[in-house]
Amino acid sequence: MLSLFGQGYEQIIMFSVFFFSISVSQASVVVGGTRVIFDGTKKTTTVSVQNKDNVTNIVQSWLAIVDETSPAKDSFITTPPLFRLKAGEKGFVRILRTGKPMPEDRESMLWLNIKGIPETDDVSDKNIVQFAINSRIKLIYRPAALKNAIPEEFAQKLQWSNDGRAIKVKNDSPLYMNFSEIFINGKAVPEAWFVAPYSTIRIPVANASPAGKKEITWSVINDYGMSGPKYKAIIQ
Repeated sequence: MLSLFGQGYEQIIMFSVFFFSISVSQASVVVGGTRVIFDGTKKTTTVSVQNKDNVTNIVQSWLAIVDETSPAKDSFITTPPLFRLKAGEKGFVRILRTGKPMPEDRESMLWLNIKGIPETDDVSDKNIVQFAINSRIKLIYRPAALKNAIPEEFAQKLQWSNDGRAIKVKNDSPLYMNFSEIFINGKAVPEAWFVAPYSTIRIPVANASPAGKKEITWSVINDYGMSGPKYKAIIQ
């Protein structure tokens, strides 16, 4: 399942400069979603890409680990890993399982990277600032045993606790909890946070008193990239 809206979408910009006269070329390869939910009952899924640039782009795709809870990045492959996409054209990147063992009692997550690199003509007499934009989205493998599970089913069951100038959140569910928002006493917590299945994370709280009551408000992102219902908890 591929979400079409929401958070979890990151872009990394790299550029190179050639001297003489100046022109600018910026890649605009757009990925058709902010996350991919890989159905564990299947062997493959696809992600759409569209070249909204006015020049042909070379599209490159690869996988990367998120953290120590991620499976080996060669548990999946992307194909084609490199291909040309003409201006205005749409294409697809396929993601396939390689057959390596995966946890079947919980979700696993990797980063899916898709980068568009604009093709250029001979630039020996021009100054070009060329941007290659890497779109990074979450690839979440949901095993067959959890086919019908959804994040909203477990979001309210997250356990919050005080930890000095931080808060802890414990996820006892088999799914990743990707937060749409977290508020502490009405103040938004910066950055995008997630907590892996059966794990606990510690979130620093700037300018917070180590003692006293805290009201936590949170919501998680569903399979379609949308923010789910808001929940509240009071911790001491």
